[in-house]
Amino acid sequence: MFANTPAPPYYAVIFTSTRTAVDDGYGQAAQRMVELAAEQPGFLGVESARGEDGLGITVSYWNSEAAILAWKQHAEHTDARNKGRAQWYRHCITRVAHVQRAYAFSPPG
Repeated sequence: MFANTPAPPYYAVIFTSTRTAVDDGYGQAAQRMVELAAEQPGFLGVESARGEDGLGITVSYWNSEAAILAWKQHAEHTDARNKGRAQWYRHCITRVAHVQRAYAFSPPG
């Protein structure tokens, strides 16, 4: 599902990860993080995909760097991030980008 973002500018937080074999509630925690992020001021949307090889990319969109920082500091998000680093992820990287332009294509019909 594509996020329905406003016209730029806005921010994107790009979280790329590879999973371990440990599940231990990962799916529920991931869903909870999406639900919780959607409740945060400044949240604009999220897009996420994970391949069978364990590589995943989640992009969340925010209206400001302050909103991103507040999300990073949210207690429940911090707990999930710590559990991810300890159990769920072999490797992960977070990148924050300022979106200046966005283009879309949909075939007619």
